[in-house]
Amino acid sequence: DVTDAAFRRIITKYGKPDVLWTEFVAVDGLLSPGRKVLLRDFMYTEMERPIVAQIFGGNPDHYREVARMLAELGFDGIDINMGCPDKNVEKQGGGASLIKDPKRAQAIIRATMEGAPNLPVSVKTRVGYNAIHIDSWIPALLDTGLAALTIHARTRKEMSLVPARWEHVAEVVKLRDARSLQTKIIGNGDVRSVVEGRALAQLHGADGVMIGRGIFGNPWLFTSSGEVPGETERERIVTKLRVMVEHTKLYVELLGDVKNFAIMKKHYKAYVNGFDGAKELRVALMESDSVNEIESLVNSFVADFKSASDHHV
Repeated sequence: DVTDAAFRRIITKYGKPDVLWTEFVAVDGLLSPGRKVLLRDFMYTEMERPIVAQIFGGNPDHYREVARMLAELGFDGIDINMGCPDKNVEKQGGGASLIKDPKRAQAIIRATMEGAPNLPVSVKTRVGYNAIHIDSWIPALLDTGLAALTIHARTRKEMSLVPARWEHVAEVVKLRDARSLQTKIIGNGDVRSVVEGRALAQLHGADGVMIGRGIFGNPWLFTSSGEVPGETERERIVTKLRVMVEHTKLYVELLGDVKNFAIMKKHYKAYVNGFDGAKELRVALMESDSVNEIESLVNSFVADFKSASDHHV
C-alpha cells in the first residue's frame, strides 16, 4: 500500500528513480474472481518505465500463470517478494516464510521464469529468518540464475527495528562472485538519500540500491539535490503541502473506488512534519476523510502561513 499507481505517478513527475517497483500483489488473488480490483495495483504509465511488477505467494503454478499475465501487461521485469514479515503474507506461503523453504523458493523462481522467459526475474529477501542464514539461504537463490537479488540487510525477526547491517550485503556479493554469476546484487535498508545509497553500494560492492521508506513524504528524493525545491523554508513547506494535495487527488481519482482513503494518511505523517504548526495540521488531516477536506485544511494553513510571514516582514 505504498508504491501504488498514484504515488508512482507523483514520484515519476517530481524525481524519477532508475527503476520503479509496484507494490506487491498476491498471485493467488490475481487468479481469483477478485483479480479486477487487484489489477489496479498494476496500472502504470509509459513515463514510469522501466517498471517491475512485484508479486508474492506460495504456489509455483500460480506464479507461472501470473508471470504470463505480467508479460502480456508489458512490464519490464518481475520481482518476487521473499522478505516481507507480514503474518498474512506468510500465511499465504509468501514473503519471509520462504526463507525456511529454499526448495519451494527455487521452484517458484523457476516457474516464474518459465511463465515469462523474456523478462528478467528478481527476488527481494532478507539475510535470514530468526538468525543470519546467508550461507544456507542465498546460494539456493543464486543457483537459479536470477537477474537480480535485493538484500534487505536484516533478518525477518528484526523487522525494521534494528539498524541494517550492510556488511551482509558484501557477503552476498562475495557468494555471487565466487560462483561467477551475472546476478545484480542490490542493497536495501536504512537508505535515506541517493548520495548515502551510492556510498553504501560502493563500500560494500553492491550493483545498486533499493530505497523503500526513504521516499515517504519526499517525491524529490531522486532529484540532483534530493530536497524539496524552494528558495526559502516557507516556500519548501508550501510546495510540499501542494504536492501532498495533488497526491491525494490522484489517489482518489485512480484508486478511490477500490482502496480505503485511510491508506493516504500514512503519507500525511511523512509529508507534514518538522515545521511550526505541523503537529496540529497533521492531527486535523488524520481526522479528515475526503479530498475536499484535505485541500481546504491545507489552503487555510497556507493562507495563515503567508499572512504570518508578511506580518513578520
